[in-house]
Amino acid sequence: MTASPAQPRPTSTTWMPDSWRSFPVKQLPTYPDAASLNAVESRLSSYPPLVFAGEVRRLRAQLAQAAKGQAFVLQGGACAESFSEFKADVVRDTFRVLLQMAVVLTFGAKVPVIKLGRMAGQFAKPRSSDTETQGGVTLPSYRGDIINGPEFTAEARIPDPVRMETGYFQSAGIQNLLRAFSRGGYANLHQVHRWNLGFVERSPLAHRYSVMAEKIGETLSFMQACGIDAASAPQIDETEFYTSHEALLLPYEQALTRVDSTSGEWYDCSAHFIWIGDRTRQPDGAHVEFLRGVRNPLGIKVGPTTKVEDLEKLLEILNPSDEAGRITLISRMGADKIADCLPPLMRAVKNTGRTVTWLTDPMHGNTISTDQKIKTRSFDAIMKEVKGFFDACAAEGVHAGGVHIEMTGQNVTECVGGAHCLTESDLADRYETFCDPRLNAEQSLELAFLMAEELTGKR
Repeated sequence: MTASPAQPRPTSTTWMPDSWRSFPVKQLPTYPDAASLNAVESRLSSYPPLVFAGEVRRLRAQLAQAAKGQAFVLQGGACAESFSEFKADVVRDTFRVLLQMAVVLTFGAKVPVIKLGRMAGQFAKPRSSDTETQGGVTLPSYRGDIINGPEFTAEARIPDPVRMETGYFQSAGIQNLLRAFSRGGYANLHQVHRWNLGFVERSPLAHRYSVMAEKIGETLSFMQACGIDAASAPQIDETEFYTSHEALLLPYEQALTRVDSTSGEWYDCSAHFIWIGDRTRQPDGAHVEFLRGVRNPLGIKVGPTTKVEDLEKLLEILNPSDEAGRITLISRMGADKIADCLPPLMRAVKNTGRTVTWLTDPMHGNTISTDQKIKTRSFDAIMKEVKGFFDACAAEGVHAGGVHIEMTGQNVTECVGGAHCLTESDLADRYETFCDPRLNAEQSLELAFLMAEELTGKR
């Protein structure tokens, strides 16, 4: 991979990394200092890539396996990362819970799990309104730490391009930690007992996890007796872990787009996997124009407002050659709408003959507010949507490819329900999100056990 602009072979005869600037764009901030913006973009374009083309190609091949039902995608992390949470233990704990979930799914459902973090770049967030009003004062909306600050002051809400540079350096640090954790022995399956967080050990799930860990240990001992160990099977000692985020802030994405020196193709080197959401998936929009030219695997959020004809256009624009592993469709319907809204979309895509990987996002369609105006999500509603997704896949004859969740390794109280039956009165104990509510480690692990049962029952 090289940052050199030397005569690349573009993905199409008309696409270049800046061609999106000629298209209508939504969800981008207006920077008051154009000179500062240009300077930051120029510096970012000279920095090393955060990920590499070979890694991206491996992920694309694995997603193609998930499309055939031969792997399962586990995508998880915060709604939006915070500059203030740039700490090794925060990264480690989220990574550890994703490892636990992956082991539960692999052991219970007997299927390889593709681990994909909403990490190392998930700093921007789309907004339903450009402004926010509090106490009669109206200011620009907070759009994520990579754009402006969460404090409700006029100064904090001014979009600052220097924040993109901070986002880059924090992403580089997180990528470094994730590579160390995944390849430096921390992910060794012999350590499966030690992955438990203290508060998970005290949960109703502790015994169930311990029994599974004992069985894994017995299996590893048998394999070692047969001469199969970490030296001959590196999968025992390490794991592949990929990063992802919503490709929302296009100046940042463009600045980190590089030409792969081995293939001459363009890659967005800010993450392995990038996606577009409900608010930016217009077929004639700037975000779609940018994504069509990079070779990363792409996600498209589909919800109750998604029209079949628009989805068909997107598949043609973003994957005209129908390459397996290129497109992942992420359903976010809501527990009460999935049975009616998802099957027609699955049926329409199947009828086109195109290859896609289907994931469920059971979080975004199930956000509610309490009487105290606190945003939360019900674990029961989340699980209901997951079950609805598996049911729809079975009914329409498509493979359930994975799950996309907002979660954390911290012991927060942001979603109600779960094994400890958290209620609305518990939310104030450790409600720490500045964005959307997340599953805590215990709820995430419970979800993994329930999904493993669903996968086993549907296979």
